[in-house]
Amino acid sequence: MDERELRTLINEVKSGRLSRRRFVQTMIGLGLTAPLATQMLSSAGVAQAQAPKAVYKPTKRGGGGALKVLWWQGSTLLNPHFAVGTKDQDGSRIFYEPLAVWDPDGNLVPVLAAEVPSVQNGAVSKDGKSVTWKLKKGVQWHDGQPFTADDVIFNWEYAADPATAATTNGTYRDLKVDKVDSHTVKISFSKPTPFWADAFVGVRGMIIPKHLFGAFKGDKSREAPTNLKPMGTGPYRFADFKPGDMVRGDLNPNYHMPNRPFFDTIEMKGGGDANSAARAVIQTGEFDFAWNLQVEDEALKRMEQGGKGKADIVAGGNIEHIQCNFTDPWKEVDGERSSAKTTHPVLSDPAVRQALNVLVDRASIQEQIYGRTGIATANFLNQPGRFASKATKFEFSVDKANQILETAGWKKGGDGIRAKDGKKLKFVYQSSINSLRQKTQAIVKQAAAKAGIEMELKSVTASAYFSSDVANPDTYTHFYTDIQMYTTTMTQPDPEVFMSQFTSWEVASKDNKWQLRNITRWRNEEYDKLFRAAEIELDAVKRAALFIKMNELVIQNIVVIPVVLRPAVAAISNHLRGAEQSGWDSNFWSLHNWYREA
Repeated sequence: MDERELRTLINEVKSGRLSRRRFVQTMIGLGLTAPLATQMLSSAGVAQAQAPKAVYKPTKRGGGGALKVLWWQGSTLLNPHFAVGTKDQDGSRIFYEPLAVWDPDGNLVPVLAAEVPSVQNGAVSKDGKSVTWKLKKGVQWHDGQPFTADDVIFNWEYAADPATAATTNGTYRDLKVDKVDSHTVKISFSKPTPFWADAFVGVRGMIIPKHLFGAFKGDKSREAPTNLKPMGTGPYRFADFKPGDMVRGDLNPNYHMPNRPFFDTIEMKGGGDANSAARAVIQTGEFDFAWNLQVEDEALKRMEQGGKGKADIVAGGNIEHIQCNFTDPWKEVDGERSSAKTTHPVLSDPAVRQALNVLVDRASIQEQIYGRTGIATANFLNQPGRFASKATKFEFSVDKANQILETAGWKKGGDGIRAKDGKKLKFVYQSSINSLRQKTQAIVKQAAAKAGIEMELKSVTASAYFSSDVANPDTYTHFYTDIQMYTTTMTQPDPEVFMSQFTSWEVASKDNKWQLRNITRWRNEEYDKLFRAAEIELDAVKRAALFIKMNELVIQNIVVIPVVLRPAVAAISNHLRGAEQSGWDSNFWSLHNWYREA
């Protein structure tokens, strides 16, 4: 289907000749996702469909006992603006809420907002330069103070201040927020902004209270006691926190949604590993929910025979990938390794990266390790489907790797390791401790050895690797090795934030406390220009083409080597209700709707 045919269908929906549901079904049949089809209609001025309301059966608040959930990476802090991974985002989400969340179909669902803005209700300007949010009235912070527009404006000021070193800075730095009245705010953009639903939405939109954080902006941001003792608007109030181990909350008796929450307490246990987490829900029933089951599919199937829980697999855009370091991790400049002022002595050679790319046996990794939980791919950007490039492909060939390196002048020595100009092809390849990752590392190392590349495998405890500790040199954001592997999560049904991690202004460094998102430190002027163009392109079809080109630049330059597209996989008790995953938002996007049936 070409652009003309697509626009014709959209016009038929606008005129009422074609139903919205039929349009979405047609797009799914073409390989697109429901969220993307929804966005296309929204961009064309078709009102968003009302998200179906979750069936919530409890008729009173509380009485449900304890909710026990298991994250095999424990939260290390509870300020959402400092979250460097899903564990911290989810730990914060127990207590803090955004204005709206993304449901499994990519629809916005209001939480602290009174309604979802749209062109139709006049809240989204037709020129794409502003959006107005009406806030829900009667919402209280856990200490009884009222939630108002002043809190929303403060979060913008807090995150946009470079001295705060917030991981959410990229979302808030290029906009302006004005107070219309006590419960209305207007976000203004300096240019047309097709994806306006980033600020104050989803995992990057959780709102912290001005009255408790106001004295801790900028350079004082890390000194706030509330970084470890959250005071939010969510369904649970803070009870206890042991970083890396446990987060505990008690029922919020003044929660702003009726008959919620169902559970009297919540305990988010951290640590261990993905296999034991899966068993604790699916086999033994000790826990109600377990997150991010990076577990071999055959093991999951065996566990499911126990009957106490199941693996919930939901499509999304998360990608397990290998990153190439474009800076020198072994040279220190101004007290910083992997400095943007350096260039990697070996990986700066495109031929070396090309060889690495064909030494990753993605098909075998999917077949032998991931099964249902990992799909081999050549793309970094895979979802929604319309953004996935059809021009990329992957292959596995030791012979081709040898040929590439030989032609580029990398010759094998007596020890079998290739060298050139006194530099050897010897790499440190790091990842977090996880059986699937160690098996993937072993497969890659074995193939690399056949091509004359020596790899030292480094495995870091997940709690350290994904830590937000700026003093810890083993975090993935420091990237003090040659190559590394982990999963980048896509938390919105739009690729703008996801693809910002390759822009030059997002380079992680000592100056920004390694909080920004460009971990490879790759910088490319063409990529930056494409990204800036996509930020202001209101035509959904043209905008998709820009993101496809961005993905292709990343793949052609072998900035990263995609391994498998990872659906979200969680373990859910057979008795737990309302806990469906979104695929586009926090695991706790609908925590207020969770309840248990006998």
